[in-house]
Amino acid sequence: MNGQMKKNMLKVRKIRPELAYDLRHTILRPHQPFEACIYDADHDHDAFHVGAFYQDKLIGIASFYHENNPDFPFELQYRLRAMATMKEYRKLGAGRTAINFAENVIKEQGAVLLWCKGRTSVQEYYKKLGFETYGDVFDYPPIGPHIVMYKKIK
Repeated sequence: MNGQMKKNMLKVRKIRPELAYDLRHTILRPHQPFEACIYDADHDHDAFHVGAFYQDKLIGIASFYHENNPDFPFELQYRLRAMATMKEYRKLGAGRTAINFAENVIKEQGAVLLWCKGRTSVQEYYKKLGFETYGDVFDYPPIGPHIVMYKKIK
């Protein structure tokens, strides 16, 4: 099966936050307790979570929260947290498709900015998705070096 056919088998939809916890733990926080993957804002009324499915298997996740970063002068912002794709499925476009899906949801909410505290190890990936860096690299214990990244929603 060629790459385009595989990409066509990729489906993205909103999911319950609990569906994201296993991938958050396995991919993003494997050396921390499972409870570290449950965020206080997961059930906020304006938070939403996106799952990327390949052949009905959850392979990627991303969570979005109505949270303003005071460094940006926009009234309505969303924060991206815990975006991850299973390693063996990383060339299918799950992350890009999840971000595109979320941007449409965010735009419907009237938000004009999406931001995150991204690991520096994936900074170039976020740039490919249209994000720009802001400020200096900082340590995010116990995970490591991060940088704020943002994207204006059009």
